[in-house]
Amino acid sequence: MSQTDIIEVRPTLSESLQDIVEAHRVDAALDWLGNHPPHVIADQLARMDAVRAGMAFRLLDKDLALAVFEELEPVDQQQILQGLRDQSFRELVEGMAPDDRARMLREAPAKVAKKVLAGLSPRERRMTASLLGYPEGSAGQYMTPEVVALPRELTVAEALGMVRAKGGNAETVYTLPVVDAGRRLTGIVELRELVLSEPGTMVSELVVTEPAFARATDAAEKAARLMRETNDINLPVVDSEDRLVGLLTIDDAVEVIEAADSEDVARQAGSAPWEGHYMAAGVFQLARYRALWLLLLLLAATLTVSVTDFFEGTLQQAAHLALFIPLLIGAGGNAGAQAATACVRALAVGEVRVSDLFRVIWRECRVGLVLGALLASVGLGIGAVFVGTRIALVVGITLVLICGWAATIGGTMPLLAKKLRIDPAVVSAPMVTTLVDATGLIIYFTTAKLVLGI
Repeated sequence: MSQTDIIEVRPTLSESLQDIVEAHRVDAALDWLGNHPPHVIADQLARMDAVRAGMAFRLLDKDLALAVFEELEPVDQQQILQGLRDQSFRELVEGMAPDDRARMLREAPAKVAKKVLAGLSPRERRMTASLLGYPEGSAGQYMTPEVVALPRELTVAEALGMVRAKGGNAETVYTLPVVDAGRRLTGIVELRELVLSEPGTMVSELVVTEPAFARATDAAEKAARLMRETNDINLPVVDSEDRLVGLLTIDDAVEVIEAADSEDVARQAGSAPWEGHYMAAGVFQLARYRALWLLLLLLAATLTVSVTDFFEGTLQQAAHLALFIPLLIGAGGNAGAQAATACVRALAVGEVRVSDLFRVIWRECRVGLVLGALLASVGLGIGAVFVGTRIALVVGITLVLICGWAATIGGTMPLLAKKLRIDPAVVSAPMVTTLVDATGLIIYFTTAKLVLGI
């Protein structure tokens, strides 16, 4: 085979792993896998169906396979596991971090979960089982129990010796919790402080005595956002009696926030969130997640039809009013959606609380009126050219009122949902838009009757 022939079978920059696997080019697949980092390989595997992903995964060496596997979402991990033989299966799940393993098992079928637990060593099985016992979505389910905890009475030299002795089994050693004899958290010390301090210095002189922490039963999203606020790379997790049970690491915190934000975005768009890679999801699977919301919004939209029917007589007396219905409900819906999105985001990052309800109402009402006045100045000019000043006046007044009303509704509904213990993202932009459409028509036709005297 000539040099030209060899170059032709190597993967090109534009080729994806899926294309190579589908063509059954094993050498090219090995070359591609050897030249890409774990997170890129994981993304490619998530785009494939279970059979092709399994074929590609079995070409990885043991160390790279574990790194790639931990980059995958739980639903994709399950597909890979189902295609592995017993020995490879056991080696892979044994090498996973306990928190990653527990997260996968929570979403796995009972048969897969049983097989995973049965293949673990007693130590790994105990840690995994303890994580599975915490409430769904809690910090305890996402933390790592493999932690190097230091007593306060150690010197720096002794503390570093303990880190060297036990750090190999810990997921991270950058943040070292300090505990008393009952393993209650009394503070933290950073590895950097130990390394830069004199060997004879006492750990108690370096410890931060009031660190941020989370309880194991706290929501994982709340703990993750606390890490973002405090700029911590690891967060101690304690039980109800302040005993240290683990650390929430920055990589898991980022995953928690990403999952929460993805769910919020899906709900705000009027869809149910789904698991796994978008490109690997089937057409009917995506349609199923969206269909229920669309049906609910369709039923809610019948309010708009009912309002239009109720004011049919008004439309007959001033037919030109119908020309501006799309403009008005579009402007109101967009204003409401903007307010709802801003409020959901502010709730998520802790900038707004339920106790701020009346302040948000007053704030969004004024914002909406300002926007309405801006749009009305444009609407008056357009209306005067096409339908005369009287209809234009109705349109202008309505724009001010609708935008003020829509922004108030959009900013209020997420807070009311939060107060009722409903996910604020459920009060999605499409739902707010649908509600504003119906009420906006009532405002429009009522204004027309008052201004035009019909």
